[in-house]
Order: sequence, then structure tokens, then C-alpha cells
Amino acid sequence: MKNILINLSIVMSMLVISKVSAQDFQGIATYKSHRKVEIKLDSTKVTSAMEKEMQEMLKKQFQKTYKLVFDKETSMYKEEETLEAPNTSGGIMVTSFGGGGSDVLFKDTKALEFTSQKETMGKIFLIQDSLHNYDWKLENETKFIGDYTCFKATYTREIEVPKTNNLSFSVVESDEEPEMVKKEIVTTAWYTPQIPVSNGPGKFQGLPGLILEINDGSQTIVCTSIVLNPTDKLEIKAPTKGKKVSQAEYKVLVDKRLKEMQEQNRPTGRSGSGEHIQIRIGG
Repeated sequence: MKNILINLSIVMSMLVISKVSAQDFQGIATYKSHRKVEIKLDSTKVTSAMEKEMQEMLKKQFQKTYKLVFDKETSMYKEEETLEAPNTSGGIMVTSFGGGGSDVLFKDTKALEFTSQKETMGKIFLIQDSLHNYDWKLENETKFIGDYTCFKATYTREIEVPKTNNLSFSVVESDEEPEMVKKEIVTTAWYTPQIPVSNGPGKFQGLPGLILEINDGSQTIVCTSIVLNPTDKLEIKAPTKGKKVSQAEYKVLVDKRLKEMQEQNRPTGRSGSGEHIQIRIGG
């Protein structure tokens, strides 16, 4: 009965916006992201001041603004460029793979393919692969985001994470691999059929309306503004610059480079300037 009500509500919303659906429209959606960061470190190795500094540093790393330029079947997703302070301080080094000013994510939701241009390790890569087929479960909850009526959908998956923390970090002088455990992650999306495109922030897609909010338990991305049918026609096309690799090949390259950096930054002795914490973000 719940699914019938949900589907009926969606159909009614689609009828209300039939004029919008009938035209070849475009739009720009602005999103802001933030991530819940919880880090617990050995107090005998890391001071409370350093731990607090690390918390603030990571919090700022995930406070970003993105723009999604879209039409019925394609989109371009890009982070707005900002001037950031150096990300090293007090023996803490944050290693961020990707997120450069040239990074662009192009999605074709009809063909279920994406092209991602990423500047990583001083090189530009062109990642071409298939979009993930999300097995969304339509829920019976609704809420307003701005002026738009949004419907809830959830997606559950199981991933492996370090037992000690949800973030990937390591004390470089240790050769021990972190113990991994399986964890169930529930991703919650809020989408609006009032904007009838099967799209959303990042690689998220597959719902009968634009996703205005996404939450995976630790990271939240929320739409803050939408412009439909801007006066100037928008150019939406896949990036072409960079070395072509698949998503799996790109991951291998990043993991290899990370290990190389860990070796390069490994202390040669125990009497150095204290612990060196390295945290990997993104990728």
C-alpha cells in the first residue's frame, strides 16, 4: 500500500510539471558538502591539541561547494575553486588525491556511463567507466527542501573499513596493516520529481527526480540553490584531456603512489620530531 501511495504521489507531481517535462530544459544546481569526522588516537602518541587540530583540518577538507549543470540525460559536476591554506601542520600531513581545479565529472544517465577528469599526483587522468546501478528502495517519507517536495529513497551496501576508524589513516613508522571489518552503510537520498531528471551530486543517479540531498551516515551533500532554464544555453560535454584509465586502474595507481609516499616519509630513527600522522582523503 505504501509503494502505491508513493508511486501515485510521483505520478501526480509529474503531471503538475508536465510543461517542464515537455521542453528540452537545462538547469544548474549548487550543492554544499560536509562530513562528520570522529577520530580517536592513542593519547600517549598524540596530544589533545594535535587531535583537535586534526579534527578541524579534516572538517574544512570536506566543506566544499559543487555545481551540477544538467539536462535530461547528461550532466557535468565540478567543485568550485577556492584558495586553501597549506594542509600540513604540527607533524600532520593530509594527503588528498583528486579535487583539483581541473576535476570534472560527466555523467550520461541514459547510457549509464561516466567520464571523470582528475588531476592526481601532478598528472591528469581520464577515468571512463560504467555508472553504478543503485538498487534504491523508495520510502514513504517526504519533506521540503526549499520549495521542492522531496521523496526519500535508501540504498544499503556492505563495505570494508579499518576497525579502528572510518577514515583511512596510519602512523607512518608502523608496518602493520590495519585490521579491516565489514560495515553496513545506508545511503539516504531525497529526490524531487518536480525536476524530472534521473541525476544528482557526484555519481549518484537512478531516481525519478533530481536528488537534492544525499547522506551516507558520515557525509551529507545538500542542494542550496537551483536555476532552471537559464537565459544562456549551457554547454554540457564530456572532458577529453588526460590519460585514459578505468576506475579499477585508477585505484591501483593511487594506492601505489600512496605506498610510495609512506615509504618516502618513513622516519629513519625513533628520535625524530615525534609521530608523523598521514591521513588519506578522497581518491
